[in-house]
Order: sequence, then structure tokens, then C-alpha cells
Amino acid sequence: MIFSTPQNEPVFDYKKGDTARTALEKELQNLLNQEIDIPLRINGTDYFKGLNIENISPPFDHKRIVGKAAVGNIQHVELAIDAALKAKASWEKTPFEERANIFLKAADLISGKYRPLMNAATMIGQSKNAYQSEIDAVCELVDFLRFNVHFAEKIFEIQPSSSEFAQNEMEFRPLEGFVLAITPFNFSAIASNLCCAPALMGNTVVWKPAQTQLFAAHFTLQILEEAGLPAGVINMINVPGPEVSKIALNHPEFAGLHFTGSTQTFEHLWQTIGSNLSKYKTYPRIVGETGGKDFILADETANIRQVTTAIIRGGFEFQGQKCSAASRVYLRKNQWEQYRVELISDLQKIKVGAPLDFGNFVNAVIDSKAFEKIKSYIDFAKEHEDYTLVAGGKCDNSKGYFIEPTIFLSKTPQSKLMSEEIFGPVVTIYLYDE
Repeated sequence: MIFSTPQNEPVFDYKKGDTARTALEKELQNLLNQEIDIPLRINGTDYFKGLNIENISPPFDHKRIVGKAAVGNIQHVELAIDAALKAKASWEKTPFEERANIFLKAADLISGKYRPLMNAATMIGQSKNAYQSEIDAVCELVDFLRFNVHFAEKIFEIQPSSSEFAQNEMEFRPLEGFVLAITPFNFSAIASNLCCAPALMGNTVVWKPAQTQLFAAHFTLQILEEAGLPAGVINMINVPGPEVSKIALNHPEFAGLHFTGSTQTFEHLWQTIGSNLSKYKTYPRIVGETGGKDFILADETANIRQVTTAIIRGGFEFQGQKCSAASRVYLRKNQWEQYRVELISDLQKIKVGAPLDFGNFVNAVIDSKAFEKIKSYIDFAKEHEDYTLVAGGKCDNSKGYFIEPTIFLSKTPQSKLMSEEIFGPVVTIYLYDE
């Protein structure tokens, strides 16, 4: 092995008075007090002037503008694909060690001098509190970059047996075409990794971040380029999804999809790719991760205090905007009163507000569309006889998209709130008979 085995990046706790917290607070104010331009970045060139512009606002303060993002069109999708294919010839011939060192350098930059920037950008753009952002935009992303290199080396070590008469060798080649990375709003680490992982292995990428994650994505690509990533290897476009699909998924050199997002969107993309198989030079590789309806099931042996903590943290961290969020819970009916007392006690200690106040545990949901969707579930449950409101239920979008941590009891385990992914700070509990 050429590279040493990595260790998980330590998580900073940002206690009051720490130098790390002071640096982060300074960066937060720096970003909040300016409006940055967020261009499309294709083949190392910015595309901004003359394009339609969308304002980027913090979810916790939607009247404040922190950025202006250029919106491209079909022409820019074509330019990004052309750039990726042009860069591919050189990039795939670049020795693995050189490619790996670029991403390891990026990891060092993110864990070092750009740590406040990555956290501040994620806190502002995605309304994550400092601790959630630290875990995501710094530690998990750095771990992805470092462990990707480590496990890529493991892959290259897999070789067939040879004999004294024959030398057998397995060559691991990048895909024959470009990779399309469509990435989500909720994790800066996942958004970055979906384009960085294929690029490490010699692929070139067209990257479409979620519009609500563009603020942090913009800085991520700048850091990658500072670390030495050549022009055209990762091309970032902000173009409506249907226009991206129309061009990319019909291109003969479409070679792979790396996706995280909604189940509905992924199914549409998969169906489109399947119907276009005869158009492609090779069979595209499809990698997708979609939504879920995670749960907690506690029996009579469970520690009530521990389960309560799991409900609070699993259901309400980052406003429940995770496919892994514990959005439904199954508890024993004869233990409910003990759980109720503990849950109410914990919720009374939780502060809701902007992440600029480090004491706020729950922040704003990502945008107006999410706010209205989540609120519709809460309003439905309040009016439906199958549900009992246990806590929360208030929604306020006057300044930011704030929704209180909300808990309902459901009379049936198959009810709407127990079955459908809400993607917000709403936990539904079903009490089962002992």
C-alpha cells in the first residue's frame, strides 16, 4: 500500500470561547454580510453573466440574500458533457497516486483552513446547527475523501492468481463515457462524494447539485480545484432537472448515474435509462439512494431513557430531513405514560431557531415547498380522529421556515403519518398491546 490507513476525522464541539467557535462565528458573519455569485463551472470556466439568476437565502431568514446563482439551460448541459468527455482522455491516464493525492489534499484543506468556511456555508445554506454541520460538511466529507483512497487501493490489490508460465493481471478501468451526479440538499458530504468518488477512479463528471445546496457546493468545488483538480473533471451545473435528464440520459456516452434523492425521481431516471439502452455505447451503471421511513421498535426490556433520547435525536436532528430519521415509533401501550413524561420533559428543553444561536437544536426546514408539505401533514393529523397531538404542531414561516418538533399518536400502524415519508420534524407513535 502506498497510502497510510486513515483515521476518522475528530469532531469539534464548538464550546463557547473555543478558538474553533470564534473562527466559525467570524466566518458566519462574513458570509452573511455579502452576496456571492455562484456561477456554473464548466471546464474551469465560470458561466454567470447573461443567465437567469436565482437568489440564495438562508432557510432561517428567507428575506436575506447571501448569494446569486446562475441558472443554465440545455446548452450548458451539452457544454458540461463535452467538457467531461474532453477531460477524460487525460484524467483516466493520470496515475491513481496522483489522482488520490488531489483528493487527500482537499481533505486536508477542509479539515484545516477551510473548516470554518465549509461549516458556515452549510449552516447558512442548509440551516444546520454547528454540530450537525461539523459532522456532515467536515468530518464525514473528509472521511469520504480519505477512506475512498484507502478502499480504492484495496480494490486494485485484488488480482488473479498467476503461475510460472503466465502472469495474470486485472485492470480496473473507469467507465467509457461520463458520469452524471445528481446530489441532495441534506448532506454536503454526500453531495460532494457522489462526484468525487467516481472522479477518484478516473471518471469525469457532470455534477448537478440540489439548488438548495448550491451555496456549500460552490465552495466545495473551489477547494477541489485549489487541491489540484484539473478543469473538466467535475463540471458543476445549476440547470432544471428535466433539462439535465433530456440531454444527459439521451447521450450515447452516458456511462453512469450517481444519485441521492426522492424515490419518485430515481424511478423516473431508471425507467428513462432503461428505455434508452439501445442508444448507449455501453450499459450505464446506476447507483441510487432514495428515501425511507425509518422506525424505532421498543419492547418491555428497553431502557425508557435511552429510547426517549433515540426518539428525540433520531426524529428531530436536522429537522428530520434525513432518510434515516426515526419518523415512526412502536412502543408498548402499558409504558406510554412513562415515555410521554420523558418526551415532554426533553422537548421543553429544546430550542428552535436560527443556527447562528449555537443553543438552538432545531432549525428551519430547507425551503417553502418543504414547509408547506410538512405543515400539510400536521394540519391533516390535527383534524383527523386517528391521531392525538402529543407535543408541538406549530408552524411559522414569517421569517424562516420553522416547524416545532411534533409528536402524534396514531390509532393504527398503517395510517398516513405512519406510512408516508414526511421528511420533517414529525414523529408518529403507535402503541401496541403487550
